[in-house]
Amino acid sequence: MTTPAGLLLTPGAGANRDSPALVAVEQALADAAPPLPVRRADFPYRLEGRRMPDRAPVAVAYLRAEAGTWADELDVPTDRLLLGGRSYGGRMCSMAVAEGLPAAGLVLLSYPLHPPGRPEKLRVEHFGQIGVPTLFVSGDKDQFGTPDELAEHVAAIPGPVTTVTLSGAHDMRGVARQAAVAQAVADWVASL
Repeated sequence: MTTPAGLLLTPGAGANRDSPALVAVEQALADAAPPLPVRRADFPYRLEGRRMPDRAPVAVAYLRAEAGTWADELDVPTDRLLLGGRSYGGRMCSMAVAEGLPAAGLVLLSYPLHPPGRPEKLRVEHFGQIGVPTLFVSGDKDQFGTPDELAEHVAAIPGPVTTVTLSGAHDMRGVARQAAVAQAVADWVASL
């Protein structure tokens, strides 16, 4: 596999591009050897001041355009970019890749397998179309999917999968937890 040239990172539904977990990941990758450029991007609903997240077709189209712009700036094709984000952001990136957006891999932080308390409402129907290396970093008390649920469903992904389970819930709050998330991402990127 070719070394990734950059990471496009997106926030969860209730946050923006300046979410502390995303900033921590960007800093960890800036400090890595070699450093990896990161672009943190907000979705259209956030840019327009709306609170309700965009539906998947809008978010996926935006990710395609944003990945293309970032790849052009780095002077590489999109298949040299890692795509990812926290919760909703990561889910939209995984859907974009499953729908054919070329990427070097996926970084999925607190992937929302299902709404809290609704394990029957799975958000994994596209997993079988993900053929790129994929990192899942989740908390052991994540109400959007337990470690056992995650292990069961990521088995459908044909590409190589790495899962990292940290102490904590879905929100990734706290400096120590954000640092652990960022280190997990940096270690995985270094292994590619």
